[in-house]
Order: sequence, then C-alpha cells, then structure tokens
Amino acid sequence: MTAPNIAGLTTVTGKSVGVAVGTSATDLVANAASSNKVLKINSVVISNVDGTNSATIEVILQKAGSNNFHLAKTISVPAGSTLVVVSKDTQLYLEENDKIQVIASVASDLQAICSYEEIS
Repeated sequence: MTAPNIAGLTTVTGKSVGVAVGTSATDLVANAASSNKVLKINSVVISNVDGTNSATIEVILQKAGSNNFHLAKTISVPAGSTLVVVSKDTQLYLEENDKIQVIASVASDLQAICSYEEIS
C-alpha cells in the first residue's frame, strides 16, 4: 500500500511513546509496512537518568526496512541531562515500513521519548 495523501487526510491522532534504551537497536516508533498511515514525528528526546555517568546515544531513521540514516551518532548525554534530537523545527515523516531506532553505549542509563501524529 501507499501512504495517504496528507492534503486529503481524514484522521490525525496525537501519540507519545517511551522506551528504556539498551545497547542493541530498539524500536522507538515504527510505521508498519501496510499501515496506510504516515507518522509525523514532532519530537525525539533522550534523557540520561543516571545520576553519575554520561552515556552516548545513536538515533537511527530506518527507511524501507533496511536503509539506515543517523539522526544522531555517538552523541554524549551527560548524567542528569536531556538531549533534543528532533523538535518541531526539524520534524520528519515516517512512511510505511520506516522506523526510528535508538542504541545506547550503556544499558539502563538513557530513556527515549517520541511525540508523533498518526495520519490516515
């Protein structure tokens, strides 16, 4: 299927999702291959919940299930700090079979939150 024409949309639903970031690729948000939807990503925020140690983050846009593009690559997030990777100024769209993944240098130190709109 193809993604809907956003000029003729019928439904826009605001959503948020969060994950604890591990040391292997974790899906933060994914648009299924046959969803008939477009996901408008409004923000991706990474928080370091460790009070002592910094950790690095990778945020990856995976297109069509196999082509990876880094939104953030090995960026250090200091202890107790927050990093805004995507904001309203840099929003992007996930077409069908696209997803955003996150990877940390240390398990359990980082959390990721994504705010998005599901458009159909």
